[in-house]
Amino acid sequence: MASNSASPSGSADKCPVDHSSFASPSSDKCPVDHTARSSWSSLLGRHSESDAAELPDTAAPPSTLPLDRETSSIPRVDGGKWVYPSQAQFFAAMARKNHNPQESDMKVIVPIHNAVNERAWQEILKWEAGQGGDKCGGVKLVSFKGRPNERTPRARWYSLLGYSPPFDRHDWVVDRCGTRMRYVIDFYTGNGGGPSSKNISFFLDVRPALDNWEGVRLRTERFWKRWFGNMFGEGAKQDSPQSKH
Repeated sequence: MASNSASPSGSADKCPVDHSSFASPSSDKCPVDHTARSSWSSLLGRHSESDAAELPDTAAPPSTLPLDRETSSIPRVDGGKWVYPSQAQFFAAMARKNHNPQESDMKVIVPIHNAVNERAWQEILKWEAGQGGDKCGGVKLVSFKGRPNERTPRARWYSLLGYSPPFDRHDWVVDRCGTRMRYVIDFYTGNGGGPSSKNISFFLDVRPALDNWEGVRLRTERFWKRWFGNMFGEGAKQDSPQSKH
């Protein structure tokens, strides 16, 4: 699953992505920057969307924070759509985890968080295009899981090459007319140019997991098109620069 920039944009009690991220296209290299990564971490801390969906009574947010929630474009298998947490829910979830949230930050964190979910879903749809999901109304998100402490093989490889590691990793499971596909997402932070504290960019490396032949097939086809597409009149620019990571 590999990705570009995100734009804000969900009906259930949980949301598909655990951490706030905002992707923005840049160079062909893995765009992780230690300074920007630190800046983003200092703003958000470590928090989980699933936490926001399971708020304890003791984690009461400030009464001034909005309670309204935004509906995503991401379809659920039950026919509804995923709903993003409100600013109040985000604050409460972070407070419960002792991340010292700031009320003023919520109006920035929540839209960015929603935007990266939308971008992640759009990147999954690119992988799923032409795979038959349209026969049953399109692919749908079944479940998601944050795995920030489990490094993917590709992330480990880039770390060996000298790049900063992703700040988070998620697994999303989608349903394609009865076929379940798991997608892996590595979230990277980088510098969008200018002072890192004010120009933080986010990059998503999105791809099917290699735990079944369908995932192997999709990634093999993507690799073939990227490197040998010119042989068939297809440019090698099938993906954004970030998708090369």
